[in-house]
Amino acid sequence: MTWKAFHNRGEILRAVIATSAVRRDGRLPMDLTGVSETFDDELDLLAALTLKWHTRLSGHIERMLAHQPMDLDEAVAIAWSNTAHELPGVRLIIDHYRDHPADESMAIAMAAATFKERHLLAVMAGRSGLGVEAAERAGIEVEERARALHRGMPAMTPEAVYEEPEPAEHRSLIDRLRAVMAA
Repeated sequence: MTWKAFHNRGEILRAVIATSAVRRDGRLPMDLTGVSETFDDELDLLAALTLKWHTRLSGHIERMLAHQPMDLDEAVAIAWSNTAHELPGVRLIIDHYRDHPADESMAIAMAAATFKERHLLAVMAGRSGLGVEAAERAGIEVEERARALHRGMPAMTPEAVYEEPEPAEHRSLIDRLRAVMAA
């Protein structure tokens, strides 16, 4: 792929994401100018959107966990919700084609992507280890919690969610020990 083709693909993908956020119908906007020339088919475009979703989700999870590593489940659910706020059309497209794939190859690809996302959610929430078969069930539970959060509240920053403790130099040794024991 040449630099020009790569750059053009990125521009078209940004246009697809913007259009999907406006339309919010869960359908791939194959009618946009340049989409059919840039992407081989619906599955190619869906794969690019899924990769964009997973990349953004992973970044949000890392940011939330870096700020508050004690409540993993909540941090991962908030990260999922924040990602859905940023990419609402993309999430609707992923959900639609997961539930209603256009063909068998799309069904296989979406099943694999869904399994990997749920596995990521479960592992990052501390609910399952790598390679554990129970990871998908735990991931479903985290996803359900995240969807409930997403429906009920706006996007949140780590700073707004978790109150910063007062600086250690202003607390006594006993207060700092109590804080450690409570955590």
